[in-house]
Amino acid sequence: MLRWDPAQYARFSDQRSRPFFDLTGQIEASRPGLVVDLGCGSGELTATLASRWPDAEVRGLDSSAEMIERAAGFAGGRLSFALADAAEFQATGVDVLISNALLQWVPGHQALLLRWAEQLADGGWLAFQVPANFGSPSHRLMRDLAASPRWRDRLAGVLRHADAVGEPAEYLELLTEAGLVVNAWQTSYLHVLPGPDPVLEWVRGTGLRPVLQALSDDEAAEFTDEYAALLRQAYPARAFGTVFPFLRTFVVAHKPTGREPAGPEPASREPAGQKPAGQEPAGQEPVEVRR
Repeated sequence: MLRWDPAQYARFSDQRSRPFFDLTGQIEASRPGLVVDLGCGSGELTATLASRWPDAEVRGLDSSAEMIERAAGFAGGRLSFALADAAEFQATGVDVLISNALLQWVPGHQALLLRWAEQLADGGWLAFQVPANFGSPSHRLMRDLAASPRWRDRLAGVLRHADAVGEPAEYLELLTEAGLVVNAWQTSYLHVLPGPDPVLEWVRGTGLRPVLQALSDDEAAEFTDEYAALLRQAYPARAFGTVFPFLRTFVVAHKPTGREPAGPEPASREPAGQKPAGQEPAGQEPVEVRR
């Protein structure tokens, strides 16, 4: 089981929280009875769901005991937190199911999406966001270093690759064929990070964790020093900070009731400033699609 450090993850909480609100802002549920945040982390964002839907039962679920321990401080009233494995989760009776930056850690999650789509309550909503930057320097350099002669025996099979997530069009087709009305898009964020080695500190809270867990303390320090030098070249510091581009994929799907025909999402529902799946500006190649 991967161990998480809530304090490290929270170092860039402002930047990490924006995709959550970009995702949930597209959910049009008015009075849901049961809302589940699957992969809730330390609970701050889940608590905003309880404020948005005060009459709903809101459950935050995560596989990390460290995260759930931190989240427990937000529990109260109709808001609760518990340990849970996403692969075992059943969405029966759920009105709103949210998963923010979780599914890239779950192999074969497409099958889970189909199961959840079937189990959702009529009129329910399924919304998830996954990073789509596995081809970016932060991931590519980490994989290349892990595959080098010094590290390949210690880190074989530890890191994920681009197939950890699907393309937006794949999710759109998958859930549309399951009978949901789907809105899929990508957003590229340009995070300006402060301080020394900020990209290293970002990935230290997420994508680098499997490497750190697989190595001894001395080995982890050695790997981190090598990796940090590579990151400084790929993401040079500027006077105003270090620019860290981050591409993410979003999907919001609505399960029609018996009176609502499934079909393409109306154009007016498209999030402003974001590009829907399968539509690229003329003369521009589709962006190659991680945390």
